[in-house]
Amino acid sequence: MLPARQFPFLPDVGLLIGRVALGVLFVAHGWQKLTDTGHAGVTKMFEGIGIPLPAVSATFATWVELLGGIALIAGLLVPVAGVLLAVNMAGAFWYVHMDKGFFADKGGYEFVMILGAAALTLAFTGAGRLSLDGVLFGRGSRERESVAA
Repeated sequence: MLPARQFPFLPDVGLLIGRVALGVLFVAHGWQKLTDTGHAGVTKMFEGIGIPLPAVSATFATWVELLGGIALIAGLLVPVAGVLLAVNMAGAFWYVHMDKGFFADKGGYEFVMILGAAALTLAFTGAGRLSLDGVLFGRGSRERESVAA
């Protein structure tokens, strides 16, 4: 017997752990952009590496990371937050890391790839029952119960 069928709450616990861990990473990076670097600093950095519309892109990256991370932790509007965070990571991949190879120690894309993939995974699976989405909208509970049956 599969553990998820024997313990039907395990997928929701797994989603909670993943959401919180990923959310904390995104909040940390958004907070860093907001408080340590500041909007002017992020804009200047984005301009220097050739990101289009650097002021708009800096605002998008900062607030999507900060608010998207908070949304993941709370489990609120996770499909929307996951897609926006994945788009943000696609931009980081394309404009910053793609030409530097795979490994992060050389500036490569392995970190943004896993962050983007994890964000999309949550966008596609939803937040699970242990989330505000689960409480407010019942997302995930009925679908998982019908699949398990």
